[in-house]
Amino acid sequence: MPVLPIITYNDPVLRAETKALEKNSGELQSLIDDMFETMYNSSGVGLAAPQIGKSLQLFVMDADAVTEELEDEEDLGPMVFINPEIIEVKGEKVRMEEGCLSIPDLRDEIVRPDVTVVKFRDREFNEQTIEVSGWVSRVIQHEYDHLAGKLFIDYLSAFRRRLHKSLLKKIDSGKIEVDYPLAPKSD
Repeated sequence: MPVLPIITYNDPVLRAETKALEKNSGELQSLIDDMFETMYNSSGVGLAAPQIGKSLQLFVMDADAVTEELEDEEDLGPMVFINPEIIEVKGEKVRMEEGCLSIPDLRDEIVRPDVTVVKFRDREFNEQTIEVSGWVSRVIQHEYDHLAGKLFIDYLSAFRRRLHKSLLKKIDSGKIEVDYPLAPKSD
């Protein structure tokens, strides 16, 4: 299973429309394995297909590294979301710090609803619907945004974005060092 390079925030593929997956296949299963390997290698808790240059409605997550330290959060293990659809977000709006493998070293507080109801196909292509809250809900919302061409920095005010301008320029120029492979920007 190869570790794939991560696409950075400035690449057009992260803003492109994603396509639904029609069926399960060996190729899809290999891609899922590669995505998990890439996510774990990058110390991430979620990874969407656009982040590895694939405009597909697919993301993987394993939030257990975070949830096991929180008393009121259950561990769900590695999960695959194929063609996900968020049915509902509800509950208290919670401010939490987020980061993204496609925007290395940038973290900021984002407000999101605490509860997410999502319908999706799992790794075996079986339809599922789950309701989650807390950190898992946040990871799902964050990764789902990638499938819609949205990044967490899109939620920041103009002022907050200006505070991160020098780091974004550094990422844009390819002059950032991280512990995982980054893809060169495509045109």
